[in-house]
Amino acid sequence: MQSSPPGKVGEIRARLLSLVDNLPEGALLPSERELAAKWQVSRMTLRRAMDELVAEELLIRRQGSGTFTCRPKVVRRLVMTSFSDDMRRRGLTPGSTTLEFRRHRADRGLARRLRIPVGDMVLAFIRLRTADDVPMVVERTSLPDAYVPGLQPEDLNNSWYELLAVRYGVEVATGTSRLEPAMPDTRTAEWLGIPVTQPCLVFRTTVLDGRGRVFETGSAVYRGDRYTLTAELRPPRQVVRPNVGMGPTG
Repeated sequence: MQSSPPGKVGEIRARLLSLVDNLPEGALLPSERELAAKWQVSRMTLRRAMDELVAEELLIRRQGSGTFTCRPKVVRRLVMTSFSDDMRRRGLTPGSTTLEFRRHRADRGLARRLRIPVGDMVLAFIRLRTADDVPMVVERTSLPDAYVPGLQPEDLNNSWYELLAVRYGVEVATGTSRLEPAMPDTRTAEWLGIPVTQPCLVFRTTVLDGRGRVFETGSAVYRGDRYTLTAELRPPRQVVRPNVGMGPTG
């Protein structure tokens, strides 16, 4: 059996992603026969591209019913307090240094996380966040470049979410965040001024904007000797809101 050209599969995958983004959750896709005819592609190539999105839980097949869209689930509402605001509330002076800033084309993994076609331009930057000039957090962020046209490194010296709201009119709405303990790599340890044996708290986050787009994905490495994780506990049927808080040495 003749295999489908990888480039053609990627092109159809991008078209499927665009189709999914413009349909509500649970919407029925046109049949494979209709899509293959519309996009002038073989059924085998279309099936391969759809199989990828099914594996990534962006599509779901139901026997005898068809293929439906399946949006990523939002686990909880994020507490959208910026690092700058958090530090000011603690009586500390926040600071930010942009360590890396570049634009590049999205590979398959990043495109999947951002829900964009492979090869689209992505903006990626790394920032060191400080409080009273003490290194606290290394933040790594990636987002579609088209969402923040004209953004430059010098624009990142203050609150990121304030910049998005004021300049781009972006409402950061919801997202998911996964916490895990980890040892810092050599570069991160140097930036934070800690040994590589110092445990850290790592948040891996995906953020959605008010339009339901996956706006950004990234990670934040917090110094374990400066932060503790606290959780506000509520009775059932209410939201549990984890918050990062300064540890005893903060």
